[in-house]
Amino acid sequence: MDVTTPATAPWLIVGLGNPGPEYAINRHNIGFMVADLLAERIGGRFKRAGKAQAQVVEGRTGPVGPAGRRVVLVKPMSYMNLSGGPVNALRDFYKVPTAQIVAVHDELDIDYGTLRLKLGGGDNGHNGLKSMTKAMGPDYHRVRCGIGRPPGRMQVADFVLKDFSSAERKELDWFVDRAADAVECLVTEGLERAQGSYNS
Repeated sequence: MDVTTPATAPWLIVGLGNPGPEYAINRHNIGFMVADLLAERIGGRFKRAGKAQAQVVEGRTGPVGPAGRRVVLVKPMSYMNLSGGPVNALRDFYKVPTAQIVAVHDELDIDYGTLRLKLGGGDNGHNGLKSMTKAMGPDYHRVRCGIGRPPGRMQVADFVLKDFSSAERKELDWFVDRAADAVECLVTEGLERAQGSYNS
């Protein structure tokens, strides 16, 4: 009998965002942007994941050959506040331990362009994290991509659903690239090494 263990199970890399072109370059969609870049790096294309309301790409990251780590890149297609359902279904399908799940998401309480990696914790009002935690508990990794706080009296919901500003877009490719590097480091070298290299 083939038994999946943490050593043989893939890592589930979840880019959080909202589906549809109108959301594509919203601040809330940086998780999708990172997932798209990671898919490009492993030479894969997102496709519908069976009955799960998500798109996935399967492949390997890290060293070429069997030393590379199996990954399943995920973009939930359920809208942000319902992300937990599709992720939980894929966790069960691929038999992934919760500690081998990584959520890549926007973070209001960190300055734009700054990354922080951690395992577990609260959702800080983030609807995608709230949904994931409700579905499977809080003990998954997070790659938190800082977007800063809204200016003036702008509401948080309005801020996260606006496109990155023209000034922010000048740094966006670099930021997404660095976040993708951080995800790869986390999967291949562990949280402590990734935090030492990418937390700022």
